[in-house]
Amino acid sequence: MSEILLKNIRKTYDNGTTVIENLDLKIESGSFTVLVGPSGCGKSTTLRMIAGLEDITGGEIYIDGKCMNAIQPGDRDIAMVFQNYALYPTMSVKGNIEFGLINAKIPKQERERLIDEIVDIVDLRDHLHKKPSQLSGGQRQRVALARAMVKKPKVFLMDEPLSNLDAKLRNQMRSELIELHHKLGATFVYVTHDQVEALSMATDIVLMEKGVIRQHSTPHEIYVEPQNVFTAQFIGTPEMNVLTREKVEKYIDLDHEVAYIGFRPSKVKLYKEGDEQEDKFVFEGYILTREMLGSEVIYRVQTQMGVVAVKVFNDVELELDDQVKLSLSYKHMYGFDKSKDRIKGSES
Repeated sequence: MSEILLKNIRKTYDNGTTVIENLDLKIESGSFTVLVGPSGCGKSTTLRMIAGLEDITGGEIYIDGKCMNAIQPGDRDIAMVFQNYALYPTMSVKGNIEFGLINAKIPKQERERLIDEIVDIVDLRDHLHKKPSQLSGGQRQRVALARAMVKKPKVFLMDEPLSNLDAKLRNQMRSELIELHHKLGATFVYVTHDQVEALSMATDIVLMEKGVIRQHSTPHEIYVEPQNVFTAQFIGTPEMNVLTREKVEKYIDLDHEVAYIGFRPSKVKLYKEGDEQEDKFVFEGYILTREMLGSEVIYRVQTQMGVVAVKVFNDVELELDDQVKLSLSYKHMYGFDKSKDRIKGSES
């Protein structure tokens, strides 16, 4: 078991700035939990407090049922992978992987066995005698992972480990990390500002804003059932369309508590004959912008309710200023109240 429990965590810096207050979080054993949110939301601070690299101002942190408050980072049975990899440039790949084992006074024969066990998993056997400068970005990332894995920790902590890689390599490494988590069965806690990384890799997503957890759900649930406007607009590409009551109440009958209406760009359809049905809302506009994304196209459409994003498959080409008619099923609309929280029972 490697469950992580944060109870009433508070973090205040010496200058009096409180970045996290009364944070409660349970990270399930064996999960791939991603902490995601905009810059300054407290996700990296939370990770560093779990690691013991940041002191906590108040509260308690438990790993595997044991309070970590007074436990040094090296004694927490965790391994951390950093954004910059933190490799020793003068050491070989093998030397970098082995360094922590030597410090832990692991006998040479056992070190050799552990390294031999790891290198094929991360595809580094042919690079053991190279220096980090001779490796690609993806290979250096694998060295950092191997150095963490060889310790066989209960918990892996990763702080934006793919942010320095190009887009193609990031996609590849995402797949490799998913496979690695499946092989190891350990608890992964991963920090990123990239919601695509969060949705594609996580078993659990913790979305944070200004030191507060806005939603803790599975990737599917956080996308399909956002609990508030912040979640609805942070998760999803492009973000959910959210319109004020004032802009839509002329065209749609709304319950009295609805202050905002939201709907996903992918749920808006180009109008076809017969779309004037009781369960659909039909509206018009003209194309402002067009973004080609391979099989998909994102249009920004100026409508009578404001600018709306529409995501369609690339089977119809529309040009700027083209007049369009659109339809949207009422069941795909989300209602939010004045506090921007999801109204229970609103359609989705």
